[in-house]
Amino acid sequence: PIPNAHPPPAGDQRVQRLATRASIALAAAATLFLLYLVRHASTPCFPASHTIPLSLFPRNSCDAASRRVLPPDRRLAKLRSSSRWRRRSTALASSVFPPLHGLRLLANSSRVLCLAAGAGNAVDALHAAGVSEVTGIDLVDFPPLVRRADPHRLPFSDGAFDLIFSDDPAGISGALFPARVAAEAERAVRHGGAIALAVDWQQDPAAVPALFRRSRVVDTRAVTLDGSQVRLLIFQSNGTT
Repeated sequence: PIPNAHPPPAGDQRVQRLATRASIALAAAATLFLLYLVRHASTPCFPASHTIPLSLFPRNSCDAASRRVLPPDRRLAKLRSSSRWRRRSTALASSVFPPLHGLRLLANSSRVLCLAAGAGNAVDALHAAGVSEVTGIDLVDFPPLVRRADPHRLPFSDGAFDLIFSDDPAGISGALFPARVAAEAERAVRHGGAIALAVDWQQDPAAVPALFRRSRVVDTRAVTLDGSQVRLLIFQSNGTT
């Protein structure tokens, strides 16, 4: 025979009943909350007339890079009206272009390629200085002045340009393979043409010239762009291998 089981104390029974009721109450509350979420999940945060279409958002990084918030001409006009754009254009016209003119490495008829052109400040300044054939490139296009191209593999024929120019100190030093960028610049510039680069003032003056195997430095000078001093290196291509 099974011995008689002792019933649990009255206090334990009350605790068990309270715990059971609490569990039922929590389950009911969770169920009601889930039903509320299901019912209101499709309700937009904005009125129907203000719903943002998903097609406006980029689907990938290239799509985001090409999106135009403003028409290119209006965006360029807005940039030209900014004080920073005007300051840089003035610095280029007064400090950078004159030595190139003086060395007969820049003329109104020159074919110029701007590397790491950004929004196209240097391209615009060259146009304003009377140079009509200017091409600006960067890793991200910025119409109407800058098109997308890889400086490690320029989509131009040998000797296509009279001058290759960059006013961005990171244009060469910040490249993934600086030696490759230098080699491509030397390939794309004509024999006797020029490569002019702005480099960080703190950078070793011999580091960048060491990258160029087919050019010689013909001028070095300090210039101020956007309030910071940089070193302008001017190379002339000798056209030999």
